[in-house]
Parts: sequence; C-alpha cells; structure tokens
Amino acid sequence: MFRKILIANRGEIAVRVIRACRELGISPVVVYSEADEQSLHVRLADEAYLIGPAPSVESYLRGDRIIEAALRAGAEAIHPGYGFLAENAEFARAVEDAGLVFIGPNWRAMERVGHKTEARALARSAQVPIVPGTEEPVRDLAHAQAIAERLGYPVMLKAAAGGGGKGMRLVRHPEELPSALAMAQAEAHAAFNDPSVYIEKAIERPRHVEMQILADRYGRVVYLGERECSLQRRHQKVIEEAPASLNDPDLRRRMGEAAVRLAQAAGYTNAGTVEFLVDEDRHFYFLEVNARIQVEHPVTEMVTGVDLVREQIRLAAGEPLRLRQEEIVLRGSAIECRIYAEDPENDFFPSAGRIELLRLPSGPGIRVDNGVYAGWDVPIHYDPLLLKLIAWGSTREQAIERMRWALEETIITGIRTTIPLYREIFRDPDFLAGRVDTGYLSRFLAARAASGARLGADDDHLLPDAALIAAALAVATDSESRDVAAPPSSSLWKWQGRLWRLSSRL
Repeated sequence: MFRKILIANRGEIAVRVIRACRELGISPVVVYSEADEQSLHVRLADEAYLIGPAPSVESYLRGDRIIEAALRAGAEAIHPGYGFLAENAEFARAVEDAGLVFIGPNWRAMERVGHKTEARALARSAQVPIVPGTEEPVRDLAHAQAIAERLGYPVMLKAAAGGGGKGMRLVRHPEELPSALAMAQAEAHAAFNDPSVYIEKAIERPRHVEMQILADRYGRVVYLGERECSLQRRHQKVIEEAPASLNDPDLRRRMGEAAVRLAQAAGYTNAGTVEFLVDEDRHFYFLEVNARIQVEHPVTEMVTGVDLVREQIRLAAGEPLRLRQEEIVLRGSAIECRIYAEDPENDFFPSAGRIELLRLPSGPGIRVDNGVYAGWDVPIHYDPLLLKLIAWGSTREQAIERMRWALEETIITGIRTTIPLYREIFRDPDFLAGRVDTGYLSRFLAARAASGARLGADDDHLLPDAALIAAALAVATDSESRDVAAPPSSSLWKWQGRLWRLSSRL
C-alpha cells in the first residue's frame, strides 16, 4: 500500500479522497491555486503545495507542476479526483513516466474510451448497443447534412473529445444545423482543444442511466448497479439516485454485463462508469465511458456498502478485486443533491462570495460530502459545486422523505445556492412518482416560470419582521459562543429553528 498520495484536485472531492487516505493510513498531500489558499482541502491535508494563480489553466490543469509537487513531497501516487486532468491520458502517461502511480485507469485504456467516436466503435465490437450515428467526426457541413438526412431529425451533435455537456446541440430541423454545428465545434474546441463533432440520432425523452464498474489488473471486472442521472440542467447532472427509479432487475443485469464486456474489450482498470440512454421502450444504448470516479459515486456506496475511493486506491496499488459479482447486493435507495453556488432565480448565475453561515444536516441515513466552511470565500474561477447531500432509506420513499428534511436543515447564507430549487423538486408529483427523463428539469423550470411562482414562495408567510430576525440571530450566535446553563425559552427556540431554515431566503 502507498505511504503518501498527492490529490490533484480541490473542493469536496479532494476532501473525500483525504478521508479515504486517512482510513488507509496514507498521508494525504494536496495542491492548490492562489485562490484556494484557505480552502478546506488545504487545511485538512498533511502537506499542501502552491501550483499557480487562480485560473485553472495556470494551476489545476498544469500537469507538470502537479507531478513536480508529487515528487517534491515524496508521494508514490496521484489521485486526480474528477474534472481537470482526471480523464487526460497524456497526464496519466506523464505520471507513469515520472515513476508514479496514476490512481485511475491506465492511460492506454483511457485513450480507447476517451474519444467518443472510438469508444462507440469499441462498444460495437463488444456487442454493446449504440445509438445510430457516426463513428467518425463529421468532415464539414455538407457531410453533416447528409448524415442527418439519413438518420432523420431530430439529431444530436456531440463533441468527439469530451463530455459534460460541452459541444452538445440538439437539432430538430434542417435549417438549425448550420448554426448548431458551428457552435458545437467552437465549444468543443474551447473545452477540449479539439473541434471534432459527431452525430447521433436523438432519442426523445430518454433516461440517463449509468453503471458503476471496478476492474483490477488481472482481468476481473464487476458492476455495482446503476444510477439514475436524468435530472440535468444543460446536460449537467444535479440530482442522482441509486438504484434507478425504473428499477428493473433484468435490465440492470443486461446493462451491467454490457458494461463489463466493454471494460474488458478496452483493457480497462480501476473505477469507471459506463453511461447509457434508456428509451421509453426500455431499450438501452451506450453513451460514453467516464474513466474516473464520478461526482455521484456516494449513492452507489450507500446502497452497496462498497467504499469506491478506497477500492480505487487498493486497485491502483496492484491488489486484486476482493468482490465477486454475486456478493454485490443493492440494499435500499439513495439520492444525492449537488448543492451549487448558483442562483436558480437568475438563470443559475454563479454566486461567488463569502459563506456567512453554514448549517449542515444530520440524522439517520444522511451523509454530507462537503468542501466548504463558514467564513470561506467561494471563488469565481471553478465549478460552483459546494457540497453534496446524500440520503439513504430502506425504500425510495423513505430516502426522499429524509432528503426533504436534510434540505430543510441545510442553511447557507451570504451566497445563493440551488437548495430552494431542490426543495421544490422534492414536492413535485412527477419526481415523486419517478416520471423523469433528461428533459424533466427544463419542463419543470418552464412550468414554474409560466406560473409566475418564485422559488421558496410557499414559506413567505413564515417570514417575521426584519428587526426580530436580526435580534434572534444575535441571541442565537451569542448563545453558541458561551456555555449556557439553561436553554432559552421555548418561544425563542421555536423562532431560532424557523430562522435557521428561512434565513437563506432573505
């Protein structure tokens, strides 16, 4: 096992990996930009190395500086987390060339699955169903028009070199194709330094379901069940759950076996996710491979009892898989909400600034993967994800109820967050019934806007006078800073409880 690991990331995932290292007796080392000097991951690590200014291209995307920091620290391995360089095969190869271990798939497998058109060809060879479309990037507009006519509209344009919603455009009519292709190519070039775009037949109202896999160096691969990731905004996931609400054991088995075949065909190692689209007739189609740990990995951990980050580290150290497929059993249901520093009432505009108050939930079945603290300034330079709330229950209904209370108990002031939006979603009949697809959130927001409703408006009748709020908050803050022999009066306790819940809406 490793003695020291460098974590080439920031925020909640860096904190998550730090904690896994602690449990394994490994010393965690981190890197940070000038904007992250006071970040939680820096405070929790044993060592921290400055690697550059705030912009990620000058810090977290500088693989040379990261490797240099790892060598200076005497680390044996680098964990990339997700995002930044996590799926960069050149970085993984450079880590290996430096005599270090990359905690993730080997760079050769990463190259095979990282380019979307090549991954589609690999899936076809492994007899994994794929969406009808091209296996090579389109050459020009005329080529794209010919393909779209053959497939039939609507079609989807996708960046060949990346994912995460970058370089994606839905084209419903022929006259939309020229501008959509130009925008998709420009966005793909900006995001991945590769303007290549391919075309797929668009599946109407699909569900986005992904399969978690683990693979060792000795050819063994297992799948750990599926996650439903259909709640998305601009192709970015916001709420995930395991198992999928469609919850078909036969479909799960077939998707899992397809994911295993694909991983074996690619020579894949370590943790990864094979993503699928599922149509209204419950046919599934290969979408892409995420060659890294996923943001939403906690829901799989909650229903399987498998610590995926610890398994990543063990597999990277050369240990064989200790799990057999028949030993992996899903128990209960888990749901995750990604809490972003964004304003849902202002087209999700990023909300940088100081976190003045932070209250996190607790209780049975509640988990918080957190990367922030009260008094910290949220920077503008990075993804606005602050933390993740995860709720587990013996049934989906119980998990939903626990998440409702977790969202009510979570208070973040000083900035805007997506919490009010999630409180609304967890009261929506379609979501509660599992009637979701990748267009659900767009329809939900459009319906809210058409009705003129405002997020959080249902609680407006509870708002007391501003002067009373200020006084009660002052009393609450003062009482927390002293040893108090007796609790306040019951009426004050009632107001404080109400105020903590409502203060984020003021």
